[in-house]
Amino acid sequence: MFESQPRDDVEALMKADAEFRRLYQRHKELDSKVHDAEIGVLPIDDATLVGMKREKLQAKERLQRMWDTKAHLIH
Repeated sequence: MFESQPRDDVEALMKADAEFRRLYQRHKELDSKVHDAEIGVLPIDDATLVGMKREKLQAKERLQRMWDTKAHLIH
């Protein structure tokens, strides 16, 4: 997430905004778990996987909205 953005800008926003940092970390955690479940390393049921994907998408959308409104403030 935010691979196309300068890493320094992402880190600056994480330092400046605790909610952004928390959501960013949660998104990364969910991304890893979803990946592990999809390749069979993390055995979970389909309903749990769907819920994790939904939460991951919601976090991504919220992070993007936060980025769009706050990124200009870190410069």
